[in-house]
Amino acid sequence: MHSDYDVAVVGGGLVGVATAWGLAREGCRVVVLDEGDRAVRASRGNFALVWVQSKGLGLAPYAGWTIRSSGAWRGFSDLLKQETGLDVCFQRPGGFHLALSERELEARAAILQLLHNQPGIVDYKTEILDHTQVARMLPDIGPEVVGASYCALDGHVNSLRLFRTLHVAIAERGVTYLPSHRVETITREGGEFRLATPHGEIRAGKVALAAGNANMRLAPMVGLEAPMRPERGQIVVTERLRPFLNYPVVTLRQTDEGTVMIGDSKEESVDPSGLTLGVSATEVERAVRQFPLLANVNVVRTWSAIRVMTQDGFPIYDESESHPGAFTVCCHSGVTLAANHALTVAPMIARGALDKSLVAPFSARRFHVQKAG
Repeated sequence: MHSDYDVAVVGGGLVGVATAWGLAREGCRVVVLDEGDRAVRASRGNFALVWVQSKGLGLAPYAGWTIRSSGAWRGFSDLLKQETGLDVCFQRPGGFHLALSERELEARAAILQLLHNQPGIVDYKTEILDHTQVARMLPDIGPEVVGASYCALDGHVNSLRLFRTLHVAIAERGVTYLPSHRVETITREGGEFRLATPHGEIRAGKVALAAGNANMRLAPMVGLEAPMRPERGQIVVTERLRPFLNYPVVTLRQTDEGTVMIGDSKEESVDPSGLTLGVSATEVERAVRQFPLLANVNVVRTWSAIRVMTQDGFPIYDESESHPGAFTVCCHSGVTLAANHALTVAPMIARGALDKSLVAPFSARRFHVQKAG
């Protein structure tokens, strides 16, 4: 039986289109099935960090996986520019986590010590700096900043341009993109997958579930699982300012266009249409303490978005035993891990099997081990 496509990627956000582009580079006939702009999409609301420091506390292999993607990001962005002519403005100058009290700085150092003392952790350097050391690199910090952690592997991109560039890239590679094609059911018959949508059935030899929080609904249809706990985050954006921030901070960064993005909130709400003014006010108040020059600037917009978050915060990469050819690709850090999804995970899916080194730490089976323990 001849399927319509080699691989159907479910989900047209950053994880899905990065994976689809990587599959197309491997010569696969690919279709992306997407809800479209009606989707509750993290890809249009993220903070756009390519971040390493702190990753891996509680699951050591996540640190190595993150560093691998950070290291591949320059080549990834160069490939996208070659194919599309679009620059996603990737920069990796290193990044800061600022502390506004000695207690915060001590807590930060303790967390990093726990991280780096884990068995099997990859060795990478995160420095604890005092106020004077931070001020040499961030001269506009306020007097309340007592210090910071700094990691040279951290960076950031233009998030909306990245999303657009990947969609242009999959079109250039001949990927079929079908918006308004919410996948209702998935079955496997005669060695192929049949995906039912409001606009008809799509047939494919393999299926990659990259639909974010919707993977919780879709994964059981192919003998997999994706335990999720979505949460809401809010971001505040200022008017364009003179360049003053040459390094991203985990809660604040200046974009290539000059605006400043502020955001570090976490709420249990899953309603992306609402804003909590108290949350935004707290974010902004802390940002002004870190950089007093922000006190009198104008806010031009603010928004909330729903994070894709697994139960333990770590990625899920799985392949189905009961439905061979079905895979889950699910994570919170869709920007940071985009290079890995395109250049490492997609070729595995194209070959028909995920490497054991990827599945061993990141399979959803880990949740059953935790419960048993």
